[in-house]
Amino acid sequence: MRIVLATAMLIATPLSAAANDGVSVVIPGRAGVPIIINGIDASYAVVEGDWGLARSIHVQPTIYGGRYVDRSPRVGHYYPSARQHPGYGRLEIEPPAHRKLPPRAESFHQSWSAESAPPAQAPVPQYPPMVIEAPRGAFGGAPPTQSLRR
Repeated sequence: MRIVLATAMLIATPLSAAANDGVSVVIPGRAGVPIIINGIDASYAVVEGDWGLARSIHVQPTIYGGRYVDRSPRVGHYYPSARQHPGYGRLEIEPPAHRKLPPRAESFHQSWSAESAPPAQAPVPQYPPMVIEAPRGAFGGAPPTQSLRR
């Protein structure tokens, strides 16, 4: 019995390991998003080859049933990243010289400004006295002799 079990294990182990080397059918995970391999749309195509992160060597896969995807689309738009100039310029229609012009727009002017507020100053009397005493109290403080007593 053990010999039969060991023989079955020896036969089944290489077959399961070789299953990764076979062909694969590529099915996109999202509708409308193609799977592109080396510039070929491989959606719903058969891919054959020994490739991926699990292998120490990289062999180019063979794709059966894929279609070539053009990297620079042949459309009438200008894409600066493609580094190709457009085939022709804009279609500009020059109006006739003796056409009726639209009325002139009314003049319009608008401006904005900002400035700081003037600094707050104590009012200065028109005829100030010769000597100005410092204020006493919360703003001027007390004489030093009074501040030492409690």
